[in-house]
Amino acid sequence: MEQQNNDGAVNPEVQPKPAAQAAPSAPGGTGLWLKIIAVLYALSLIAAFFVIDKADAARKARPKNLDLSDLTGLNQSKKDAVAIIPLYGVISQGSSSHSWERGSQQIAKRIKTLADKKEVKAIVLDINSPGGSVGSVQEIYSAIKRAKAETRKPFIARFGEVSASGGYYVASACDLIVAQPGTITGSIGVIFSVSNFDSLMKKVGMKNDTIKSGKFKDIGSPTRDMTPEERKLLQGLIDDSYEQFVTAVSDGRKMSVEAVKKLADGRIYSGHQAKENGLVDKLGDLQDAISQAGVMANLGPNPRILTDTDPFENIMSLMDSKLSLFGTKAVTDAMDMTPSLEYRWYGH
Repeated sequence: MEQQNNDGAVNPEVQPKPAAQAAPSAPGGTGLWLKIIAVLYALSLIAAFFVIDKADAARKARPKNLDLSDLTGLNQSKKDAVAIIPLYGVISQGSSSHSWERGSQQIAKRIKTLADKKEVKAIVLDINSPGGSVGSVQEIYSAIKRAKAETRKPFIARFGEVSASGGYYVASACDLIVAQPGTITGSIGVIFSVSNFDSLMKKVGMKNDTIKSGKFKDIGSPTRDMTPEERKLLQGLIDDSYEQFVTAVSDGRKMSVEAVKKLADGRIYSGHQAKENGLVDKLGDLQDAISQAGVMANLGPNPRILTDTDPFENIMSLMDSKLSLFGTKAVTDAMDMTPSLEYRWYGH
């Protein structure tokens, strides 16, 4: 506040104080840290020059005739791996073209895709299957044979709890078979099952009228008895498919047809029995099969593993299987009475 004196001059009531002087910087502040950083930087440069000098000296001292590619493992890419393809459950063609389904056409496609990959040096088929329809089993078998011929990469079959009939047919195309001692395998043969509801239909008063172009057009119909002529025709079909199975095992196991037929009367074997009879090469688990694949592919007994999985496909496969339980797919599959020719063991 200002006041006037008797002379009319204005005098301030309070005189302004002088501005405070800036505090001196703390000793050893920013300057000290800059010195520390500079010293560390200089030390890192010295260390870098030291490492470079050592590496250059080692390079000059190496014999010029030393071939590093001869050293085990140094000539292999870090990406080289053994691929694993699961084959679980009954083998069929599949009811749709969904890429995440495990029908025979999708399995065959995966075999070709993985075999064509440069980093894949061997493939392990992880089989846990009682077999399936003749056509679908042969589709996978042919895919393996074709991939082996085109890429020369080894295929190893690993048997889980069951690898019977069509499961064994597929494995016979592989270079090596590894099974658990208690694996159920064998069941080499063909089956064609036909249901007959003729007596039941008569009891409930139902009758089926069929109009057909030829006498064999409704062969295998569940609404009537099979004729002797039809039975003979189907037996010929069974015998032909059986010979194909025996030939595949004979070629794959390097056994004579006569030797295979002694084992191929439909009976099942344990993994231990199968090995004694020449149907299996080694006893072991999945890790043993992977180790064998690594050795055969010159990757060593502990190769990198490339699994045949895709997160998106796994999610879609799970959704498809769960949602089908609430739709018509499960009912349709259950009511499908169409007979089929199968390489399958029905004990599973």
